[in-house]
Amino acid sequence: MEKLDARGLSCPEPVIMIRKAMLSGGTGYEMTVDNTASKENVTRYAQHEGYTVTVAEKDGEYTLTMTK
Repeated sequence: MEKLDARGLSCPEPVIMIRKAMLSGGTGYEMTVDNTASKENVTRYAQHEGYTVTVAEKDGEYTLTMTK
């Protein structure tokens, strides 16, 4: 599973980051973001691309796990 750290980035940067990673054809990704907008936008994009997304929140940071 590829791990991506998008903390400190504002949209659309996290979406662009996950899009580039998904172009490699992997089946699983874990991304850490630190704001609600990025969490929602990355989740929406991953679901649109056919991934199942689970979100875990800890100390104001969100870990999004995306699998196909």
